Amino acid sequence: MEYDAKTKLNQIIDVLDQLSEDTSVPRNIRRGATEAKSRLNQTTEAMDVKVAGAVGKLDDLANDPNIPMHGRTLIYRVISELENLLRDANK
Repeated sequence: MEYDAKTKLNQIIDVLDQLSEDTSVPRNIRRGATEAKSRLNQTTEAMDVKVAGAVGKLDDLANDPNIPMHGRTLIYRVISELENLLRDANK
């Protein structure tokens, strides 16, 4: 179970990397994706705390009026995957 959670978390981090390197996305969105990624990479916090912090940051980014549609879709997909990860970890 833990291996699956780590694999899923690494996939989510890879998607956030792609978003943070996408030059068609405004700089503040790229910076926020990097902040969410660093939050997920922290080893001192519990998984639920890391996921909650990242989801909060990504939710703020998704509500930014300047984000392009593909960026918003990507953020919503990441939020959904994080919530699934948290749900599976709590089983």
